[in-house]
Amino acid sequence: MERDGFEKNLGEKELRKSVDEVSNLALDIGGSLIKMVYFSRNSDSSVDCSSNGTLNNSILSGRLHFEKFETRMIDDWIKFLSTKQFRFCGSQCNQASANDTNIIKATGGGAFKFADLLKEKLGIILDKEDEMDCLVTGANFLLKAVHDEAFTYMNGEKEYVQIDQKDLYPYLLVNIGSGVSMIKVDSDSKFERVSGTSVGGGTFLGLGKLLTKCRSFDDLLELSHQGNNREIDMLVGDIYGGMDYSKIGLASTAIASSFGKAISKEQELEDYRPEDIARSLLRMISNNIGQIAYLNALRFGLKRIFFGGFFIRGHAYTMDTISVAVNFWSKGEAKAMFLRHEGFLGALGAFMSYEKNDPADEASHQIVKQFPNGSYCIEDGFQSSDSTNASDDGCITCRLQVTK
Repeated sequence: MERDGFEKNLGEKELRKSVDEVSNLALDIGGSLIKMVYFSRNSDSSVDCSSNGTLNNSILSGRLHFEKFETRMIDDWIKFLSTKQFRFCGSQCNQASANDTNIIKATGGGAFKFADLLKEKLGIILDKEDEMDCLVTGANFLLKAVHDEAFTYMNGEKEYVQIDQKDLYPYLLVNIGSGVSMIKVDSDSKFERVSGTSVGGGTFLGLGKLLTKCRSFDDLLELSHQGNNREIDMLVGDIYGGMDYSKIGLASTAIASSFGKAISKEQELEDYRPEDIARSLLRMISNNIGQIAYLNALRFGLKRIFFGGFFIRGHAYTMDTISVAVNFWSKGEAKAMFLRHEGFLGALGAFMSYEKNDPADEASHQIVKQFPNGSYCIEDGFQSSDSTNASDDGCITCRLQVTK
């Protein structure tokens, strides 16, 4: 991805227009991607600031923006940030000192790995938040506050799920990044990482690069669109002469062994189509994650399983494979559910953690502080599509009423 493409993805025109009103930038710096969340207030937003920068009975209208960038291109990302002026509260309420404005909430391993680099290059101090805390906080907020955030996807059918806030807990959160974490969430503040697997998005891209020469995750996903995994995977029908193994409920089309046909064929890697390899690889990893997720849900008696993380990217085949795996192993008793802002749970949680600061410091911190107990309304302006990056350029339009 070139830098020009990144600036286009970030909505350069909109950001330039409202540069003085961009606040609360938060980061989730992972092994593969840097995820960003920030709030921009509408120019006509009503705000009441006292002399010390606090808010009283205020309504702020604006948007939560969600953006991503590849971690391997962090130098380009730093150059981009250096050309932008992120302020916490815009020109009306900018009461914080210069040092305060350089503190940014961040989570993920990269918040530790790149802390010195960001301080040296941009004068930014990363205020680090726990990764699991942020994932759960972000997921809880989306499930409670954003209409039509969760949905199911199976056999090409997408169906939004209305979440009863009083019956949300407990649930299993499966976050698929470079690796996979599975978290049992019991309440707003109580959760436990109960399992995980090293076979995740990093595995897909790493093996994909070795086997197909694709250089990016999106290119590999696009390649898988054109593939046929049956050319590489050994199916039940291949073993049983085209027949089902009906006694144990296995259809002839079920995969008996991922990449299994490579055993019996006298072919080298270059003899296989890269498209088929990408498809088989995606199917193998998605199936594995779906099965492990259900087994952990079964272990704790959980019926709700939410999948997040940038491995999914709104990709129809990935979601369908995970859903089929959960449906098969649960015998239809459990459903896989997905999130439209799937890849930004950690960054959103870091954004929400601004509430921990002294509320007198920044007006926009007061907004976040009101999320749990105050009066607020989320108007979902998310732009959705069927592309693999359906949630990459989406934003949440917010109308926040803050009452002290």
